[in-house]
Amino acid sequence: MRLPYIVMTSPATAKLAAVSSRQSHPHLARAGAAARWTLAVLAGLWLALCTAVGPLYWDEENGTLAHWNWANTAIFVVSFLIYLGIITLMVRFAAGQRILPRAIGERLRQHQRNSETSRPAADQQASQPAKTRRTVRAIVTSTVTVLDRWITRGTNRFWKLMLVFFVGWLWVPTTLLAAFGADLRSQIREFSWAWNQWTGLKQPYIGFFSFVPMDIYPTAHYMWPSDPTYLTDQHNVVLTVFYGAMVTFARHLTGSNDAGIVTLAALQTLFAVFCCAAAANRFLNRPWIGKTATDSAAPPQAGGLARFLILLFFMVCPLAVFSTISITKSPLFAFSFVWWFSVWYELVQTWHPAGTRKHPQTPAIATPVHLPRHSFIAFILATSVMLISAKYAWYIIALQIVLALIADRKRWATYVVALLIPTVLIHGGISFAISSGAIIGGDPIESRGVQLQMIARVAQRNPDGISDEAKKNLAPVFNLDQMADAYSQQDADPVKSSGIQAKKVSYKWRTVTPEDMTNFNKAWFEIVKDNPIIALDALLAKCFGYFNVNDQPYVSMDYYVTSDYVQKNSTWIKDYNHDWREHIAGFTRVWGGIPVLGWPTHGNFYVVMTLLIGAAEVIRRRWLTLMTHIPLLLLMGVMITAPANNFERHMLPVAFVFGFVVLTYWRESLAERQRQSATLH
Repeated sequence: MRLPYIVMTSPATAKLAAVSSRQSHPHLARAGAAARWTLAVLAGLWLALCTAVGPLYWDEENGTLAHWNWANTAIFVVSFLIYLGIITLMVRFAAGQRILPRAIGERLRQHQRNSETSRPAADQQASQPAKTRRTVRAIVTSTVTVLDRWITRGTNRFWKLMLVFFVGWLWVPTTLLAAFGADLRSQIREFSWAWNQWTGLKQPYIGFFSFVPMDIYPTAHYMWPSDPTYLTDQHNVVLTVFYGAMVTFARHLTGSNDAGIVTLAALQTLFAVFCCAAAANRFLNRPWIGKTATDSAAPPQAGGLARFLILLFFMVCPLAVFSTISITKSPLFAFSFVWWFSVWYELVQTWHPAGTRKHPQTPAIATPVHLPRHSFIAFILATSVMLISAKYAWYIIALQIVLALIADRKRWATYVVALLIPTVLIHGGISFAISSGAIIGGDPIESRGVQLQMIARVAQRNPDGISDEAKKNLAPVFNLDQMADAYSQQDADPVKSSGIQAKKVSYKWRTVTPEDMTNFNKAWFEIVKDNPIIALDALLAKCFGYFNVNDQPYVSMDYYVTSDYVQKNSTWIKDYNHDWREHIAGFTRVWGGIPVLGWPTHGNFYVVMTLLIGAAEVIRRRWLTLMTHIPLLLLMGVMITAPANNFERHMLPVAFVFGFVVLTYWRESLAERQRQSATLH
């Protein structure tokens, strides 16, 4: 389907086009509306299902869909009605329709009319408490007005926003220093082995008694080149080299890794400050306004309340605060994604009517404007950082290239240079390095988390339900007994033998061959066919938490602040504000555990709300905006296929842009309501 890029430039044009469309294709219009609402209903059903199964899977030992009862049904129905109600309210708001019940709305309007028609004489005769209340209201109104102006003026430039983010986050790297987990330790170890090889030190390689970094993840030995190499793309090779080199240099100067880790955390904080300030400037201030922006209904700049709420999220929410110093790939990807996402907003906004129309009933065609140089460079750099920080980034970017060239083909050169070329150079370069044997690629088993969980759950819960044929096909790849023993419904890593502590050798990475993998899918299909309920249990138990606001995170961002790698195994970081780290992390855990009030501290709240907003955008046919929001839907797909359930670092990109998504929906709704009002009059 071709995405529209036509802008209605006058009320008459909009009215004529709408009437003509309804008269010419009434059945098609009804079918389209039904299809759009069907998508919204499906989104609500999925969210309701994930909410309803929560109580089942919180009992890890016995939880199963087979135990579904009337309570789960009630939760499902109530949740669905709530989610569908939220979507309906957003759609009605965008359409300018009544949101509040008629009785409440009439009472509020009557109260407003009474307040507006009250006389000064009545004020003089009023009782002292009434006068006091009016005085308080006047003071509050004046204070709010002053604060609104102060907040707006204090954040109406990029450099001011940079200062706000820098000052607001300064306490994090200075008092907490850094946050990290096993991934960074693995990257440092990997680079150290590679450095030893480059400097001529002989080390073990392939062998049953050898245990090198590639065995920890693990990566199948058939993927290792014959010439020894120790760098892998498991955690993105560019980051591995950068992190490893920085820490190695610090270790050479200071004798420990800690100085290098703290430096990396400080650099990431500065990068986060820059990315978030740049994004906030585009969304809040729209610096191009008055020149090319198409949305004339909304105020040119965001108001003080929107600014306050968005900045409050970044300054207070543990997701954002702890991510600034968390040295792992997901926060880096998330901050670069925020930067990248804001450039897409500028691209959508920089359309303007071009020329005059040959016929008054013909809508003017929107002509795109070239990005300013600084935005064009930002687009390239943000794309590049995304590509080096997350392997799935290239899938997202590839789809966006296709959609952008369909919807905005006049700016094809922008997308080729800023999206296609970095993808070819970075992703293609890494692929070439892997194929040439310079580095080792990630094991394909990493992308089979859902399948592994299904097989392992069946092996644990119903081993007799696995046919002899399936066992025969799986035998060269997996040890079924070990899979059953290692199975945890929250995390697929133990099943694929990831890690170094208490390692269960279920995945036979030392001996498996590519030929052995050919029958894997066949065996998986047979097992699922024979055990459908258990297989569905495995899928839902591994991903329901991403879409259930009541589910507590399996791994929250505060984990990296107080992990053993920070608090016990570091050299001197562990002695710097040790108790303060525990106090801060403990406070966020208590806050996050409070029903409703703790929801905004968790990523699944923002995932759920973003999906609901996306459903409303579909119903309102905001195709161009949806094109820029497709990456958010793809990221939700990444969550479903991720190794662990409700792993908060996978939700960071969605959470970070949520405030901007809400602001965009509000602005476009104002524009839509203005067009409809003009059409009616």
